[in-house]
Amino acid sequence: MRRSRISVLVSSILLAVGAALTGAGSAQGSQLAASGGYVALGDSYSSGVGAGSYIGSSGDCKRSTKAYPYLWNAAHAPTSFAFTACSGARTGDVLAGQLGPLNSSTGLVSLTVGGNDAGFADVMTTCVTGSDSTCVSRIDTARAYVDSTLPGQLDSVYSAIRSKAPAARVVVIGYPRFYKLGTTCLGLSETKRTAVNNASDHLNTVIAQRAAAHGFAFGDVRGTFSGHEICSGSSWLHSVNWLNIGESYHPTASGHSGGYLPVLDNAA
Repeated sequence: MRRSRISVLVSSILLAVGAALTGAGSAQGSQLAASGGYVALGDSYSSGVGAGSYIGSSGDCKRSTKAYPYLWNAAHAPTSFAFTACSGARTGDVLAGQLGPLNSSTGLVSLTVGGNDAGFADVMTTCVTGSDSTCVSRIDTARAYVDSTLPGQLDSVYSAIRSKAPAARVVVIGYPRFYKLGTTCLGLSETKRTAVNNASDHLNTVIAQRAAAHGFAFGDVRGTFSGHEICSGSSWLHSVNWLNIGESYHPTASGHSGGYLPVLDNAA
């Protein structure tokens, strides 16, 4: 009898491990997250700038019904959904204006932040309008900021989230690489494209490290965006959009549904 019970226990453990390896664990995790409220925080990569279909009441925050938080909510029907991500948000903006919906019942929090603190918009403007050396110099300045100042700012945000939502699964999501290299492509030089990609990798590394230090999951979108970078011929990212400059270098609707949503699904 005892041997039978041991066999049942071992079988249960193996089934659980198998479910995790085949991805069933991710589905179960999403179900658990949906049993509490879902709060989507962050910058334009979470609000959905570039995806279109903006919610009128969101104003300059440009929250989109095609953004990955909105899509996750529609697919999983959590008990509540608060979408406070906002275009242009920095870490201080998240702390000051986005954390209100968090509480002890929150089951899932998603977040993208850090790019604006590091001067993302100015970096890209410099690289589009300046020389290779000017672009690389501006990126070096941003990297120094990411190393010296951004970790403490991220820590402040992550600590505040945990304090307000002690039971939540927190998924910090990163940024894609922007360019496919080694192709013939109008626009930035290969030197600039390489420097921009390396800067994105560096930013992701720092964000992932700080997220891990707080016990948060890191959602890496570089894999899902592979083959869909600018210059790939099937880009999920806007290049320079002169008609709507604010959408430049942001994910399209396909980038949210095909690039960001699967990563949140797997990490939730």
